[in-house]
Amino acid sequence: MKPIIEFHNICKTYQIGHELKAYSTFRDSLTSLFRRSTTTKEDFYALKDISFELNEGDTLGIIGKNGAGKSTLLKVLSRITSPSSGHIIARGRMASLLEVGTGFHPELTGSENIFLNGSILGLKRTEIKSKFEEIVDFSGVKNFLDTPLKHYSSGMQLRLAFAVAAHLEPEILIIDEVLAVGDAEFQRKCLGKMNEVSRSGRTILFVSHNMAAIESLCTKSIVLSGGQLKGMGTTSEMINLYLNEYSKGSGSLLNGKLEFSENDSLLIRSVEVNGDGIKGSVVCMGGDLQFRVNVASSEIIHQPVLGLVFRNMQEVAVLGINNRHYGIELSKTNSSNFDITFEMKNTALMPGIYSIDLFLGDGAADLDSIPGAFTIEVESRDIMGSGLMPSEKLNTFFHNSCDWRIS
Repeated sequence: MKPIIEFHNICKTYQIGHELKAYSTFRDSLTSLFRRSTTTKEDFYALKDISFELNEGDTLGIIGKNGAGKSTLLKVLSRITSPSSGHIIARGRMASLLEVGTGFHPELTGSENIFLNGSILGLKRTEIKSKFEEIVDFSGVKNFLDTPLKHYSSGMQLRLAFAVAAHLEPEILIIDEVLAVGDAEFQRKCLGKMNEVSRSGRTILFVSHNMAAIESLCTKSIVLSGGQLKGMGTTSEMINLYLNEYSKGSGSLLNGKLEFSENDSLLIRSVEVNGDGIKGSVVCMGGDLQFRVNVASSEIIHQPVLGLVFRNMQEVAVLGINNRHYGIELSKTNSSNFDITFEMKNTALMPGIYSIDLFLGDGAADLDSIPGAFTIEVESRDIMGSGLMPSEKLNTFFHNSCDWRIS
């Protein structure tokens, strides 16, 4: 049996212009019309030498950081844009859900757009009619079917677009991160429907930053980085590959210091992590951790607030801590450079790899943040003295006590 989708050395390049001289006055702008162009151009690879195959019934997760090329890959497959080189073979009818409202006409009603979108997919009117009630029930916009789409909220447009794409039974269903627009209940409905579509033998390509959704839905995944294919395999293997790459990029440290001083716009200049129960780069459950964050500010911070958010392998926030929530006011400092130290007693995290976001505030005002500033790894240990190890499948914490101070 031939693959349903084949990517052969796909490249997509864009030209980026660089202005060598900026004209700031009206006179400079006029005289520049009579000068040679001072703009240089360079090629930017959004995709570079992408090759892989998918069989009928595969559910593929596409993983990568922002700017990795995920959306470009789907747009090339959907023929929204053409590859600069290489070619794609797709054997089957495709439905794409890349952006809210894609394939819809704002002046037509919801009902008319269902038939329009179905026609674009190549379906006959009788086929669309047979699925019409299912689409309307799933979308939840029954009371607005005779209202022009331009009056729909983005959430209503998303529900209708997903309902049409999923219920008109294309052989290939392409879904970008647009599910992030919907509420939690709608996301659960969408994932349930995608599971149903997958079990029916159709092929799905799914882009998401939600690793839990990728892991529950996709049988295999690919990792993109800088427009290049870094790996393809089982979803669990690719999530680990992605997280390892993520860790290298954000800085993995224990009993070490990480500098952020190369970015002058940051008030958070460095973070240092120390603790007991540490073996190499791993902290054991129940061990103590100490985070020392250096802050450099040109203005006095009257009510310093340090926040840390711990995210698990699925990038779900499992623990958020800041001194303000604990009712702890850090002493006002007149220094432009100071350290905030946070001690975490009896580390409350379950086993796994965690990325940590850093936040700095002045009272209720946000001053600075570094998402995914660094990562730590927590190792299982018999912390209860029962001889039993906690399950690594749990993404939660068991208890923590905290001590804060400023120096």
